[in-house]
Amino acid sequence: MKNIIRLVLLMGIVGLNAPVKAQYAVEPVEGFTPQIGIVVDMLEEIKDRIEADVRGLSLAETDFRFDDRANSIGALIMHLAATEAYYQIETLEGNAWSAEDMAFWGAASDLGEASRETFTGKPIAHYLDIWDTVREKTLGGLKSRDDAWLASEIEEGVNNHWVWFHVLEHASAHMGQIALVKQRFPD
Repeated sequence: MKNIIRLVLLMGIVGLNAPVKAQYAVEPVEGFTPQIGIVVDMLEEIKDRIEADVRGLSLAETDFRFDDRANSIGALIMHLAATEAYYQIETLEGNAWSAEDMAFWGAASDLGEASRETFTGKPIAHYLDIWDTVREKTLGGLKSRDDAWLASEIEEGVNNHWVWFHVLEHASAHMGQIALVKQRFPD
């Protein structure tokens, strides 16, 4: 009987501390149109998962590359920020990257030798702060759009909804790559 009472009390305590939003539900974020709100919910969820996975990494872990062709987690986070910045400028501003954008984001966009040389010696918080800044601008831009904009084409056969889905799938793919890098950390 004592075990049943303990279980009921524990369930009550857990229930009181449960978040209002269902843990495994995709729902429109308030302040956005319904379809954009769903996209924002998914973008924020994947970003939160990646951040939770890398926050607190040491500098050595942030810079770790398991072979000469691999990218560090710092470079991968910069790549995610660069990809989002690219599509942000393309879809929300209707522009292409400027020479200044390319100078700042080029190495991160490429994930080639330049990224391996450039993105080293900075703590993980540095890269996450850059991604946060990009995301703030993304959210501000998406907040001023509606679902008709989301469905509209930016070029033949490519609409804004697909572009932001691509940003999401891109983050998901690199989340797996980050997990692989972490598995290769030296013991």
